[in-house]
Amino acid sequence: MNEKRKAREAHSYTVTELPLACQHELAAVEFMERQRWNGTPICPHCGVAGESYAMKDEKTGERSKRFLWRCRACKKQYTVRVGTVFEESRIPLRHWCYAFWRACTSKKGVAALEIQRQCQISYKSALFMLHRIRYAMMPAVEGEAKLTGTVEADETFVGGKPRYHAKGRGNQANARPKMTVAAQVQRGGNVKADVIADVSGDTLKAVLDENVDKTARLITDDWKGYIKPGQEFAAHETVCHSAGEYVRGDVTTNTIEGFFSIVKRGINGIYHSVSRRHLPKYIAEYAFRYNHRDTNDGARIVAAIRAAEGKRLMYREPVQN
Repeated sequence: MNEKRKAREAHSYTVTELPLACQHELAAVEFMERQRWNGTPICPHCGVAGESYAMKDEKTGERSKRFLWRCRACKKQYTVRVGTVFEESRIPLRHWCYAFWRACTSKKGVAALEIQRQCQISYKSALFMLHRIRYAMMPAVEGEAKLTGTVEADETFVGGKPRYHAKGRGNQANARPKMTVAAQVQRGGNVKADVIADVSGDTLKAVLDENVDKTARLITDDWKGYIKPGQEFAAHETVCHSAGEYVRGDVTTNTIEGFFSIVKRGINGIYHSVSRRHLPKYIAEYAFRYNHRDTNDGARIVAAIRAAEGKRLMYREPVQN
């Protein structure tokens, strides 16, 4: 049995564990510990692995009510929550397991109202969990490889209906209370998506410089904002949408438009309305599922739980001195 098959079967087993983890708190804690530490607890305070032991109740011999661990190296206590997006959350981990499950396996997303009904918690708690899961799905700032090969780039507008009509992509910001999302997808690979201020050449150049390698073959539509930035890549080919052309050989932006279609259907059909403040997290959620489209549900859930480590979403504004 090869390694890929073993990993696939292990991740398939993850889904069979989840129903119990969503019902019983101890099962949920142990499930999260397995996914995060893979059998070897790592102290989040000193970073030492294998030097921690589970604290138990002296009378019953069972794990403590808070499911604490103690590190022999630094003598500090911790739980599986410490150093993750659910640190200091009082929401039971069984609800977090269910929220991770639904967020990773629902192609167009899951509404907080649905989590509220099925977990029997408040809407505020459901929204609290989903925002932090989306934050966990956001890519790391450092170490992200740039897209290579054939890369399609495009942008779309997300938001309310137009107040009045204005022709031309450059007039969208004045005509509509909409937000702009730029994305690039490597054919057969990953997608990178960002919320941007406008579709000017300078803004698009900054996004392309950050996400796409200069050796790539860039394919866009005929928007003028791509003309100057496209000159810096190995090749830049366009498909002329304004003239009714959508495919010319392998020159097309259908792949990135397919990603945008999932985003639009999800936001319109599941979330209905997304604020400018939180839109980057929603876009990251769709990008995460797209980038893990070739894995099964178990592997996607494990990837999201492990991505939650080292991240905290804090809404409190820093105190100004």
